[in-house]
Parts: sequence; structure tokens; C-alpha cells
Amino acid sequence: MLNIALPKGRLGDQVYALLAGAGYDCHEAFDDSRKLVFESKAAGVRYFLVKPSDVAIYVEHGAADIGIVGKDILLESGADVYELLDLGLGRCRMCVAGKNDYVEDTDRTLRVATKFVNIAKRYYSEIGREIEIIKLNGSIELAPILGLSDVIVDIVESGKTLRENKLCVLTEIFPISARFIANRASYKFKGGAIDEMLSKLSAAISKEERV
Repeated sequence: MLNIALPKGRLGDQVYALLAGAGYDCHEAFDDSRKLVFESKAAGVRYFLVKPSDVAIYVEHGAADIGIVGKDILLESGADVYELLDLGLGRCRMCVAGKNDYVEDTDRTLRVATKFVNIAKRYYSEIGREIEIIKLNGSIELAPILGLSDVIVDIVESGKTLRENKLCVLTEIFPISARFIANRASYKFKGGAIDEMLSKLSAAISKEERV
């Protein structure tokens, strides 16, 4: 049986629908909102509902054989897992954003507000820019508005929140979408079952794209 870590929320719902369409349905899934584990012996799967930011941790440490996680969380966590497939769901962008009239002063340390500390450090290290990280957990857009930071590093979907707060994207760092990941040991011992699921998911994705 494959143990699968699914992210709670909208992305998890989309991923489950994709998996169910590929033959991995679990009829009791989500019937009881308080349950966190759902199992289908017929399909050979057991689903765990976990916080999106924890999916990679469950998979890395072997509590789950496979999982679905956003590329942002995967890079931020640095989890030692196999990334096997881009599911194309939950598309958005990791960006640097700032005020519409922002002009960078390259002679001083750049103040960057973000909850993606590792991603921000890695990006600015690669371009050789000295920064000061200001870690925030929410309402990141407030930081440049109130002068707490020069710019922010955050996820951008439609860009509506930025526009409503007179902010704009300055640089796109990388695109984000949901990724299918596997525990390294699980892939060694359950590789056949995992590869079969990958094949079915790929076929389901191709079918949806054609439609």
C-alpha cells in the first residue's frame, strides 16, 4: 500500500480529484472533515491530510511514501526527496515585489521582507547582493508600504493584491506548481507501484490538457 501525503485545502482537493481520476479513488475521503487518514485497500492507497508546508517533511522522513507539494515549499525546506513529476496544478510565481515607484539604492544593504527566508537568501546570494532579511509570517505586502523593508519576496498569483496596494513585480524568481515527490527509500522498495502511479497521472494530465 502506498502512503500518500496530501496537502489540506484547495490544492489537495485538486490533487485528489486527479488521483481519483487516475484510478486511485478512496470513497470515504473527505466524508468526515475531522479524519486525517483515508484508506482504500482496493486502490492500494492510504491518504494523509497534512498542512501543505509539512508534506515534504512527512515524505523525507518516510512517514509517507509519496506526496504532492508546491515547488516553493520544496525549495524552501530543502527536503532530501525525489521530485518525479510536475502536476501543473496551483500555478503561480515566486517574485520580488516593491512599490510602483521603487528605485533600488545599490550602495546600501537591501532590506527584504519574506517568509521564504532560504529562497530569498539563495536568490540574492546568486546575484551577489547584500541583504538584510526581515522574516514575516503574513501580510508581507505591508512591509514596503510602512517602510519596514525595501522589497518583498513572496508568491504572486494574479497580482491583484499587489496592485491594490500600489506594489508591482520587480523580478520573477521562478514559476511554481505542484510537484509529485517520493521518499528515497520508498522509491527503492516500492518503485514499481510508484512508477505505475506516475504513468497513470501523466496520462490523466495529458488527457486534461487535450480537453
